[in-house]
Amino acid sequence: MPPKCKFTKEEIIEAALEMVKADGIEAVTARALGAKLGTSSKPVFGLFQNMDELLQQVIRAARDEYNKYIKIGLAQESAFKGVGLQYILFAKNEPKLFQLLFMTQQNEKMDAAGTLPMIDDNYRQILLSVQKMYGLDEDDSKRLYRHLWIYTHGIGALLATGVCCFSEQEIGGMMTEVCQGLLLRMKESRL
Repeated sequence: MPPKCKFTKEEIIEAALEMVKADGIEAVTARALGAKLGTSSKPVFGLFQNMDELLQQVIRAARDEYNKYIKIGLAQESAFKGVGLQYILFAKNEPKLFQLLFMTQQNEKMDAAGTLPMIDDNYRQILLSVQKMYGLDEDDSKRLYRHLWIYTHGIGALLATGVCCFSEQEIGGMMTEVCQGLLLRMKESRL
């Protein structure tokens, strides 16, 4: 009978997630993970079928971290703006996780309308917050959400890659300006 592993799946996933936060997903190898845990790579392969299975669990854990940010945004009075600010804050605070989740080449190419539901588990809740806050129909809500996601993603990417830095006040002001401009344009097009 093989010896019992002294680490749980959760401990191994957490250690791998810490590695991703520090150095990106490329840093997670069985050998490097074993070294971080102070053991060989055997515990990894004793609990996971292969590295792909482990990496999928690490991506799920990264998504859980992201979802915590979005939950905070959805709980704010101005939920849609709160979500945008939390998305950007996630990029700033967890740049490697942001890059993993939102800046990794995808196998399946989609148009912008199909991308949001595919990459964000919170899509429906966020869309409903747009409809509720601005009194828009579903199509206009999707359009506003899509435009502002592209904008906030750009800011997030700039922060996650260290190209620029912005204060929370600057970010809030820029997002408000763009949102107001889009809402005005939607209102004008209905006249």
